[in-house]
Amino acid sequence: MEKEKYKVLLVEDDANFGQVLKNYLELNDFVVELARDGILGLAAFRREKFDICLLDVMMPNMDGFTLAEEIRNVDPEVPLFFLSAKSMKEDILSGYKLGADDYITKPFDSEVLLHKIKAILKRNQELQEKQHSQVEFNIGGYHFNSKLRTLEVNGSAQTLSPKENELLTMLCEYKNDLLPREAALKRIWGSDTYFNGRSMDVYIAKLRKYLKEDSAVEIVNIHGNGFRLVAPE
Repeated sequence: MEKEKYKVLLVEDDANFGQVLKNYLELNDFVVELARDGILGLAAFRREKFDICLLDVMMPNMDGFTLAEEIRNVDPEVPLFFLSAKSMKEDILSGYKLGADDYITKPFDSEVLLHKIKAILKRNQELQEKQHSQVEFNIGGYHFNSKLRTLEVNGSAQTLSPKENELLTMLCEYKNDLLPREAALKRIWGSDTYFNGRSMDVYIAKLRKYLKEDSAVEIVNIHGNGFRLVAPE
């Protein structure tokens, strides 16, 4: 089975440089979407799921730092690289304060960038595999096994559908914390569209019914942001 290619969002207003870098990354087996400014980049990020974002700092309409803040509001975990001709210490520190994984000053060696990208993606994959190694969760009076897709309470078991299972797993991973709505949509449904959002709301309603046996367990809607699985520790 062919391995799925990593998807890169490249936001760069220099048309020639952007196209050259896009072609280079595609030759090295990445899928690349090139956006010409921050507003188009944000629209692309909200529309699709990306594994890493490469952001120019100085762009019209929305600069790279502002774009990074918007992206972090949607997905706090996605790797971010800044690509910039600005090499001032203050600019570099600003990039890292926004949660950048790297700040690379132009001109740079494309091969070095490629290895940096591969290293951060490998690290994130290992972290995700470690995170997903937990398959059993206690949710108040419930016992949830994500490998078997079973939710047990008072001696009876409910078998979950694949999407119900994935959604409850994410809620458990973020238990008593905010699960960002768009993060769940991108991981489970692949994109943050209106129709996918309505679909997720239906699955949330189903999970609430499954969890109604324990009054100490609740899925709370944090308006405009996401959901919180409230349960005793």
